[in-house]
Amino acid sequence: MTKLVLPLGYRSTTDLRQTQKAIKLIKDTFQCKLAAALNLQRVSAPLFVEENSGLNDDLNGVERPVSFDIKQTGVRAVIVHSLAKWKRMALKLYNFEPGTGLYTDMNAIRRDEETDNLHSIYVDQWDWELIIHPQQRTPDFLKETVRKIGRVLTDTLAELKKVYPQIKTEINPEIYFISTQELEEKYPALSPKERERAITKEYGTVFVSQIGGKLKNGLPHDGRAPDYDDWSLNGDLLVYNSVLEDAFEISSMGIRVDAKSLQKQLEEAHCPERTKYRYHQLILENKLPLTIGGGIGQSRLCMLMLGKAHIGEVQSSLWPQGMRETCAKNGIDLL
Repeated sequence: MTKLVLPLGYRSTTDLRQTQKAIKLIKDTFQCKLAAALNLQRVSAPLFVEENSGLNDDLNGVERPVSFDIKQTGVRAVIVHSLAKWKRMALKLYNFEPGTGLYTDMNAIRRDEETDNLHSIYVDQWDWELIIHPQQRTPDFLKETVRKIGRVLTDTLAELKKVYPQIKTEINPEIYFISTQELEEKYPALSPKERERAITKEYGTVFVSQIGGKLKNGLPHDGRAPDYDDWSLNGDLLVYNSVLEDAFEISSMGIRVDAKSLQKQLEEAHCPERTKYRYHQLILENKLPLTIGGGIGQSRLCMLMLGKAHIGEVQSSLWPQGMRETCAKNGIDLL
């Protein structure tokens, strides 16, 4: 309960039924615009994968996936944390070409998540992945892609406001780019999360790049699994949330590892044994396409655009009873 933020005098600008209609409008509009901007095709995706496939996203490496055994085969399966690795395999399987890609609805259960205004044990996001050419594995191409997503965000918000003019949310269309090392040097006395709050308050919309490796102070800005993003070519898209008065992550994304960066990052993360998995072997053997991809939180996006104070106002999940009671007393209606 110590992490729960209760904005003073908070009242939602949409009632429960309006909120449900607005959620559909946001999701329908955003995914269509995203597909057009990045040349993506929608595909179906798994809710679970085999435990020993190496396809599940390990997130920060400590989260426990929900697992179960399959009666018919005896195989143990795990609920996906995200589809970062699966998407790259799917692009190869479905014979996508460079410059084209896929997106899908990803649903997950993250049992170890500490719930608060932004975090739920239920995760819903759009996972997307695009095949690129070798010469596009550059910071400039990453920035170009981030700007396209930024335009989709602002265009979707504009469509929403046409239907619900009472919504006052603003998203700065100009994205400020800064690396984690530059951010640490700008705010050396602050923690990583405090730095993100400070930089988004100043610029509104920010892309913080190069997440996963250690900074000059010997610590990483944040954790990243070593086997999907290239830590030198990734980042988080953040906006300033005026309701919560904090940085608000919309998307984690990046250019994916190639053989060289995968080997380097596995060694740095002290997990070289992962090379035994088929997925990792395909990368090391240059048999998977080079890609860029990411995840965009669906409930996060709806929460931001509708000016909600808690993610539970736009998705159904489980919350501690004390949190439910406190939210109810402060005008926050959890679904």
